[in-house]
Amino acid sequence: MATTLIENDVVCSGIASVRTALVAAERRKSRLFRLWIATGIFFMVLPGTILGFTNLLLITAHHGLNGLSPAWIQAHGHSQVFGWIGSFVLGIGFYSQPQTRANRGRLPITCWVLWAAGLTLHWLAGAYLWQWRVTLPLSGALELAAILLFLYAASQHKLPEQSGEKAAPKNKARIEPWMQTVLVSNAALFLAIAINFVIEVRLALAGLTPARPHGFDQRYLVLLGWGFLAPLVWGFSARWLPIFLGVKPVRGWLLQLAVLLDVLGVVLGMAGLTFVATVFLAAAAIVAAIAIRVFSAPERPAKTIGIHSSFPAFLRVAYAWSILASLVGIWAAVADVHGGIWGGSRHALTVGFAAMMVMTVGPRILPHFAGVRNLWSPRLMFATLVLLLGGCTLRVSMEPLAYEGIAHFAWKLLPISGCLELSAVLLFALQLIMTFARGRSIFPELA
Repeated sequence: MATTLIENDVVCSGIASVRTALVAAERRKSRLFRLWIATGIFFMVLPGTILGFTNLLLITAHHGLNGLSPAWIQAHGHSQVFGWIGSFVLGIGFYSQPQTRANRGRLPITCWVLWAAGLTLHWLAGAYLWQWRVTLPLSGALELAAILLFLYAASQHKLPEQSGEKAAPKNKARIEPWMQTVLVSNAALFLAIAINFVIEVRLALAGLTPARPHGFDQRYLVLLGWGFLAPLVWGFSARWLPIFLGVKPVRGWLLQLAVLLDVLGVVLGMAGLTFVATVFLAAAAIVAAIAIRVFSAPERPAKTIGIHSSFPAFLRVAYAWSILASLVGIWAAVADVHGGIWGGSRHALTVGFAAMMVMTVGPRILPHFAGVRNLWSPRLMFATLVLLLGGCTLRVSMEPLAYEGIAHFAWKLLPISGCLELSAVLLFALQLIMTFARGRSIFPELA
């Protein structure tokens, strides 16, 4: 009997040790995740939104883009897409990866250092022209190195075999449609960063300014918006929204069709076939919403515990923005003269769709990834989304009227849209900071 008790003590001690190691590993992942999110918040607020708001004030003062540096505008976009969304994506990616040799050591923190340094140098080069012939290509090289490290770490993750697939070859996993969509987005992100590095080297060697040429930039924005952002949101939506909204599972084949249409639209857009590209992109946006069943009647109550009850409504509003963005894009391909209609289309996609999805789904998932039980303030979440919706609606509706010379009064309303969106961004940043700082930990205390 004494021997049995000793054996039981050894087993219990072993279980406790394993449990302690697992909790410690989760703590490390959550701390790294917070670092990525803090980086995204920084670039979202300072070089992203505040710089964008300054650009908007200058555009309004001059009633157009005359006198405004294209490098300033591109630095704002770089900070928003790569600095904010890109940092969030890499943070979620590292958190979601299992503990392998590739991401247990120094690789994740090395990736963060390279990424943050590259973003900072690009901000200094584009916005302030600080030694830009050196800092601009160096920033592109650092960002490219960071994304290569991330993709290497992700490649070490082996997907489990799908049960029930007898016809599938051995040791060959089936990749779900949502993951295929995210992989397409990751491929577009890598391609965008690689192209960005090449063009930055060319600008440093022979360019007069750190700004990309206008014609090239317009095609590059298609890759960023519809190649990276749209499939990214569709993929994670297909993974989470059926559960969050209480709707039926995603129509996988229809999502794959949406991605195919989207890829064709991006390729055509980058090739300069603008009108045909916008038609494909509009079809992709509509098919994606149908595939994910965003507007379908729910079968179960939506999961809104710990967040504001308006959560399902704003998810659907965000997808309505994606469809509107694509339709305005068709209008822009036909009628745009001074860039106002294109600006409205891109703003509807980046702010109305991508940013609203981040600010709606983020409060639902980010606290858990960061090791926190609850969101700091559901009411603040609602206020943030209302401000963002109001600012985006005003911006998208007034920008074509102002830029295209249709209504002069629209110039006076554009700064108000910027104030509303800036307020939303600041509240979202405050929400995350207070949630991480004051939220209760989900990790059990270890004696």
